[in-house]
Amino acid sequence: MFRSRASLATLLVATVLTGCSTGTSSRQAAVPSASPNNEGHCDASGAAFAIGRRATPELVEQVRKASGSQNTRLIKPNTPYTTDYREERVNLRVIYWGVVREVYRG
Repeated sequence: MFRSRASLATLLVATVLTGCSTGTSSRQAAVPSASPNNEGHCDASGAAFAIGRRATPELVEQVRKASGSQNTRLIKPNTPYTTDYREERVNLRVIYWGVVREVYRG
């Protein structure tokens, strides 16, 4: 009885860890690129793939490239930030555990 429970627990842990593996997924491989004629302006619609994903440095760089922006800004909860509008910047608003909630230009 104890062995079957231990085996079941081991199988459950292995399944959970497999789901959390950090291998390259098809979502990461399908990062769109910005249109070549954006004249340095950001197009945040091309970076919508980031919503719901953890804001890692790699994801922030993928968002920057996909939107065609010159720079990015990560806006964390309860963090003050300026409200100046910049056409060449893409903003990533994240929730407490670092998951991207919104991507927008400015």
